[in-house]
Amino acid sequence: MKKTGKNNQGMSLVEMIAAIAILSLCMAGFSLFIIKIWKTNAYIYETGQDTYVASRSVNLISDDMRKTAQAENGDYPILLASDFDLTAFIDIDNDGKTEKVHYFLDQDADELKKGISEPSGSNPPTYSEEDDSVEILASHVVNDPDDPVFSYFGRNYLSDQTPFEVPVSSGEIVNIRLVKVKLLVDIRPYHSPDHVAIESFAQLRNLKDYEQ
Repeated sequence: MKKTGKNNQGMSLVEMIAAIAILSLCMAGFSLFIIKIWKTNAYIYETGQDTYVASRSVNLISDDMRKTAQAENGDYPILLASDFDLTAFIDIDNDGKTEKVHYFLDQDADELKKGISEPSGSNPPTYSEEDDSVEILASHVVNDPDDPVFSYFGRNYLSDQTPFEVPVSSGEIVNIRLVKVKLLVDIRPYHSPDHVAIESFAQLRNLKDYEQ
């Protein structure tokens, strides 16, 4: 009778366990590699999205503020200047009439918003105290009192970079010549990546007519 040697036998239990362990380690390593790539791509995507939202909003406000002008009822071009609240008169839709434009941070919703009020057809024209319409400019805005959205500077802003105290008083508001807009945006405040900071300065060109 022909005997069957050990070399012709299948895998032993120990060998099978070892093979399964090696395969599991390889699969775990591959999974960790895929997860790392996914997190890296998510980080890049979120950072890019944060930057786009902040940059778009900051540039929009800066461009608007450069067009501040006297209100239809004769009011000064800037009505309110605070750290998270700015109201100015701007011909926002290029129709030849200045609208009341209100930028403000809704801290309950972490949203930067823009409100617009049209002048009435009365003589003299009037503006409603509340915004006629409101739109969201940016979400996930995480500015705090140490990093205000708006800062204001006077005529000598090149040599004196100390901002006005906010809210700017009615006596000082006529001296504003430069507005700094800064947004801190973070889609996931409690996770990486950290917030993205974008800032810009708007020189109020039309206010030169008010210099004494």
